[in-house]
Amino acid sequence: MNTSIKPAAGEKFPSLSWRQTDGERLAPAEMAGWRMLVVYRGAHCPLCKGYLKSLEELQSVYREAGIAVAAISSDPEDRARAEAADEGWTFPLGFGMSLEEMRRLGLYVSAPRSPQETDREFAEPAVFVINPEGRLQIIDISNAPFARPDLKALLKGLKFIQEKNYPVRGTA
Repeated sequence: MNTSIKPAAGEKFPSLSWRQTDGERLAPAEMAGWRMLVVYRGAHCPLCKGYLKSLEELQSVYREAGIAVAAISSDPEDRARAEAADEGWTFPLGFGMSLEEMRRLGLYVSAPRSPQETDREFAEPAVFVINPEGRLQIIDISNAPFARPDLKALLKGLKFIQEKNYPVRGTA
């Protein structure tokens, strides 16, 4: 039974933090300005690698738009570090998201299909965009690796939101 509580648009992003592969802490609620947290399934997911490769390629364009990007999974430190090094990712990469934290963020959780896939439950993909007030501007939570927002289209929408001071939608 899924006991997660979905976060509401416009509410504050929860005060959660994780270790990053570079030794720093990833604490989206404490960051300033616009920021985007990408939740990915883990090193075992080839679709995630492609999505994070796109994030890496667009990172400078997001930065130019004033949006910091980061990613997080439930992978252990060794797996996350190896993947970051192998793939050449330069954005902050958090690891070790717990089942409790997944539930707190309202994420869908899957069990591994086999020990070859991974050795732990993992979160399905999500994207959280947090505005300068620390509130959830955009929430995209998926239950499968095939459904994720297009990062170029999302960036275009975020630029529109910034330019037009567009409000948080979906709060009613």
